[in-house]
Amino acid sequence: MTVNVETLEKLERKITLTLPVDTIKSEVDSRLKRLARTVKMDGFRPGKVPMNVVAQRYGYSVQYEVMNDKVGEAFSQAANEAKLRVAGQPTITEKDGAPEGQLAFDAVFEVFPEVKVNDLSGAEVERLSAEVNDEAIDRTLDILRKQRRTFAQRAQDAAAEDGDRVTVDFEGKIEGEPFEGGKAADFQFVVGEGQMLKEFEDAVRGMKAGDSRTFPLAFPADYHGKDVAGKQADFMVTVKKIEASHLPEVNEQLAKSLGIADATVEGLRADIRKNLEREVKFRLLARNKTAVMDALIANAELDLPKSTVQAEIDRMVEGARAELKQRGIKDADKAPIPADIFREQAERRVRLGLVVAEVVRANDLQAKPEQIKAHIDELAASYEKPADVVRWYYGDNRRLAEVEAVVIENNVTEFVLGKAKVNDKAVSFDELMAQQG
Repeated sequence: MTVNVETLEKLERKITLTLPVDTIKSEVDSRLKRLARTVKMDGFRPGKVPMNVVAQRYGYSVQYEVMNDKVGEAFSQAANEAKLRVAGQPTITEKDGAPEGQLAFDAVFEVFPEVKVNDLSGAEVERLSAEVNDEAIDRTLDILRKQRRTFAQRAQDAAAEDGDRVTVDFEGKIEGEPFEGGKAADFQFVVGEGQMLKEFEDAVRGMKAGDSRTFPLAFPADYHGKDVAGKQADFMVTVKKIEASHLPEVNEQLAKSLGIADATVEGLRADIRKNLEREVKFRLLARNKTAVMDALIANAELDLPKSTVQAEIDRMVEGARAELKQRGIKDADKAPIPADIFREQAERRVRLGLVVAEVVRANDLQAKPEQIKAHIDELAASYEKPADVVRWYYGDNRRLAEVEAVVIENNVTEFVLGKAKVNDKAVSFDELMAQQG
């Protein structure tokens, strides 16, 4: 059939659909007859309800279903005939002035844009690199030792110092009034590790078991407890016990306790290096991928389908409500979340998705089965039982699709880095690990 597609503006299009009235009526009658075989009504045996009664009770709803189905089918057929890539759902309204025996509808919708990716040889991308050095391994070893440290009570006259675990009672007041979370008994923390606010640690440092002290404490303006953020409190703290920490030695026993196959100091350091290098690789990939995606967006020309952006905003709003619900917020599903706060991020996601899809299509960068397997194997390698993790990924199509999306992004990243002007920059291990994302 010939489909007349009218361009309204940019990506918006309109198609007029016509349906024979007899086709609608015939389908409604057929569905009512099928319904009459099973419908139950007071005063009638099942399957014996008169058709006029069935039509009176269910006619409107069946008519509505048939109209939706037939108009949807007609729109899908017309869009396919016109070879349109429809974005989002069409808005369909009945049209007056249809020919005798016909119903007419206007379908207004958006199509996906043409994406033009400009020559990438002029794009500049900063590519980071980093190395795992012995200092990083030493610090990781220190963390592992701290996780396995033991504590022994110190002498009664010993003063608390950094690294000691103290047991304290404390009570805080703001303008002479107690506040929620400001009081605790037999509370433990390690001095000098930032577990408490600096003023609190400074007050306890140097105290002995049995000592009490009163001190002021100013809560930061961005403190997580909103009721006390930015306020000044007075605390009284009593030290009840001081324990010195003892770190395990770096030896074969430590390696064995950590489950290292080669239970030697060298084997332990090699295992730490391997894990750190894996983490560095993933962080570098994430950072470099972001730089590539920024370059792609800057070098692409396209219009954004409003319906797709709105659908992305709706998903993000629902995600925000789900997160509030997880936090135990009452009536989270009704929380007033302004959609516009997500608009810029949603537009970037949609723009990036369309550009990446075009680059993948034009350059055959789809994920290959062996790439997906290699990525899953790498993810599983850090677990105690890699084979179980591999089965977990392959046992769920949704999880496999997520891995496939990551592999495609990696392919795009490598492709762009091979075309663009790359500025290599080495960063320290500490700098890379301190960066978010």
